[in-house]
Amino acid sequence: MREYRWNSFKNLIFRNPAVVNQDPHVDNGDENTERGNWASKREYMLSTIGYAVGLGNIWRFPYLVYKNGGGAFLIPYFVMLVVTGIPLFFLESAFGQFCSQGPINIWRSVPILQGVGVGMVMVTLIVSIYYNVIIAYSLYYMFASFQFPLPWSSCLSLPDSNCSTTPQVYCNVSGVLVTNLTQENTTCLSSDTITVPMQSPSEQYWDRVALQRSSGLDETGPVVWHLALCLLLSSLIVAAALIRGIKSSGKVVYFTATFPYVVILILLIRGVTLEGARDGIEFYIGSQSNLTKLTEAQVWKDAATQTFYSLSIGWGGVMTLASYNTFHNNMFKDAFVVTLTNAGTSVLAGFAIFSILGHMAHFQQVPIEKVVKAEFGLAFIAYPDALSKLPISPLWSILFFFMLLTVGLDSQFAGIEVITTCLLDAFPQIFKSKRALLTVAISSVLYLLGLPCVTRVILIWSLVSLESPSYSGVQFPEWGLAVGWCMTVFILLLVPIVAVYKLMKAEGSPWKRLKSLCSPAEEWHPYLDIHRGERYSEQRIRLRMSHKTEPEANVNVISSSWL
Repeated sequence: MREYRWNSFKNLIFRNPAVVNQDPHVDNGDENTERGNWASKREYMLSTIGYAVGLGNIWRFPYLVYKNGGGAFLIPYFVMLVVTGIPLFFLESAFGQFCSQGPINIWRSVPILQGVGVGMVMVTLIVSIYYNVIIAYSLYYMFASFQFPLPWSSCLSLPDSNCSTTPQVYCNVSGVLVTNLTQENTTCLSSDTITVPMQSPSEQYWDRVALQRSSGLDETGPVVWHLALCLLLSSLIVAAALIRGIKSSGKVVYFTATFPYVVILILLIRGVTLEGARDGIEFYIGSQSNLTKLTEAQVWKDAATQTFYSLSIGWGGVMTLASYNTFHNNMFKDAFVVTLTNAGTSVLAGFAIFSILGHMAHFQQVPIEKVVKAEFGLAFIAYPDALSKLPISPLWSILFFFMLLTVGLDSQFAGIEVITTCLLDAFPQIFKSKRALLTVAISSVLYLLGLPCVTRVILIWSLVSLESPSYSGVQFPEWGLAVGWCMTVFILLLVPIVAVYKLMKAEGSPWKRLKSLCSPAEEWHPYLDIHRGERYSEQRIRLRMSHKTEPEANVNVISSSWL
């Protein structure tokens, strides 16, 4: 009797029987009363731009431009953006918006390829682990920036330190090093000088203080506790922002998606007023552009890779964010806005980065290529070093690392939303009323999985990079490389494994099984009945199923679980 009264009360309140089982975090005005929708178009656009504009725009794109011919690199980059980036971004957005499902259930359109969706989620899971660690690095450096002078502005007195603010130069007399000089006070012949590589103060701080880096991957060492605490804070921030799914993260992105542009503009204005900034910009995208680089296949490969990496295509995040759109949203226009904004942000960030690196090269009286680092080195070694040379250096350093924090958070929000959405779509009866608990649980698991990445190894980079088998001259052991390959192979094997599982589970002849699994499942349709039209109507589905034998009909009946 009590249950009957409660159901009657709910029906009276919501005036829609379908709303009785809705997610408690869904608003009554949402078009989709079971999954919910974005509160406004602005929240979707800001969330998608925040997801696309990530750390790769800040540290990876400028380095690739420098590496691949300067301004000449923009030609293959924008070609790849038009040829692959925009079309695939639009395709993923349309997929998600059409059926209002996550990246696993989306592949009900071709059940035999559902392993692709599982692989997407696994990629996002792995990326979310190391992204959380990078956010922790940004938090640590931001907190460390509240000091004057900055702790990496000068060498620290540490055991076995080879730190110096200037490279050490020795005179080679008859094969014997007899004099220790600096570059500013060299009296021996240039042909007799030997420059000994030394760590800069910022490089020493990154290796010996922030990371407390060990000698290699074999020497794991204990957890670096200041990074573990920052990792915990990062996980708490993400969990708090996603506690109500898109309803809460959609409000947070009003700040996190726009603030990086404020900082980039501030750093750009400050950078172009510094002495030597012009040299940095010329090196980045000016007269030093090398058009002959366009004949190298590696340049075009880097352009394509950066397009996929920056737009996060194939990771499931674009599909997931689009799945919360209203059915008739104009995603064609959205695809152009997001992709072009992402590309413009990369170019703009490059100007801000290289203007200050040009000043650093001028200050140290060295060629600018000597201060350009790749990815991690650019964000946590070269740029902090440059900022330490500016007046009021803590202010610029705080702004820079707070920008890295907000940029990283936006991408992390979407990554965790992919995992959460897939679990909610797969097991709605279990998790629909427990979204907050599910979010906290996922954040906790990612924190625990991230702890090995804040020990004294360079494990984080070894697991995500397959290009270089060493770090700072230290070779990775074979077992470390094997771990990375195993993770990659595991994700790729999910596609054929799921396909074989589907074929074994189906009934009928091999050809009928294959044909059935290459056709959309019964559950493949727009999420809401009102949008299904005649093609996806229940009457048409029943008619199609009635023309099959009973065993064949059962092939397309898929449970609410992933598989």
